[in-house]
Amino acid sequence: MNRWAVILAGGTGSRFWPLSTPTRPKQLLPLINSESLLENTLARLEPIAAAERTLILTSASLARAVQKAAPAVPFENVIAEPKPAGTAAALAWAASEVVRRSGPDATMICVHADWAVGDDDGFRNVLLAAERVAVMDSALVTVGVVPTRPDPGFGYIQPGPPTDSGARQVTRFVEKPDRAQAEWMLHKGYLWNSGIFVWRAGDFLGEIRDLTPEISEALAAHAGENASLEDFFAAVSPVSVDVGVLERSARVRVISGDFGWDDVGTWGALRRVKPEDATGNVTTGSVHVRDASGNVVHSEEGRIVLFGVSDLVVVSRAGVTLVTTTDRSADLKSLVESLPPELREVP
Repeated sequence: MNRWAVILAGGTGSRFWPLSTPTRPKQLLPLINSESLLENTLARLEPIAAAERTLILTSASLARAVQKAAPAVPFENVIAEPKPAGTAAALAWAASEVVRRSGPDATMICVHADWAVGDDDGFRNVLLAAERVAVMDSALVTVGVVPTRPDPGFGYIQPGPPTDSGARQVTRFVEKPDRAQAEWMLHKGYLWNSGIFVWRAGDFLGEIRDLTPEISEALAAHAGENASLEDFFAAVSPVSVDVGVLERSARVRVISGDFGWDDVGTWGALRRVKPEDATGNVTTGSVHVRDASGNVVHSEEGRIVLFGVSDLVVVSRAGVTLVTTTDRSADLKSLVESLPPELREVP
């Protein structure tokens, strides 16, 4: 199979402050095991997509750090976006690169670098099933994860009628709902919108040209044989691939996946993806707990002792200590934005 993997590895992961910073974002941190989330992603994909046929999309400020974390990926395969322009532009540029190198029939398996996956074999099997649908139906395929809880932090997909390939049409995408809506959608068979996409590069670019004016003119002028990354990103209007392409296309299909997926979006989420002790604490580093339960504790230096508390997040790094609750850890982005620069930029 003429196949490429595309890994989206931008963003700062501010919800993991103070461990994560603009120069050391979430995807480059060892949050789940001893390797970074990006290294986990590359290892997970390697059996079906070699490093030389993997593109990593990241910001210009992170390109050097990404190359260091992924030395097997060729230098020219790390695409450094000069400014944020949304996932539609990033994936359009990647598709034009795939077409230039391998032709329009090459498939693209597109994932994010900052996920946890419990069943790597199951994950790969679903990706390959999505690839078969993409080729058979000339479709843009997304993988909808079977929900395990009514989580208002995720987007949702309503599956529609089945197709001959075994996939389902998509009735609608739903942005992050409130908890009552999420509960209702869980019982109605909606799927989590994982952000996993599989398509042939030419099919995706065709939909961009027909449906996405925010990108199409810049694509025609600045991609292909006379490619200019800087000019392309300067000319596009930022839009997500969900809004700019998938919600406008009649060629979208969804298949379901159940492989222990989590987007690891907050400190509190680590309780779902890391081993807990007997009372439900997740700890990293030199940590001692007594009569404490349901806490997430990370010590990069020094020692942390918890006594008689529950459901806290405690993180210590470089002389800065964060204390919040597991619930409020979802709001860290707003906290970080309010901090003075000398505190926000933990060295």
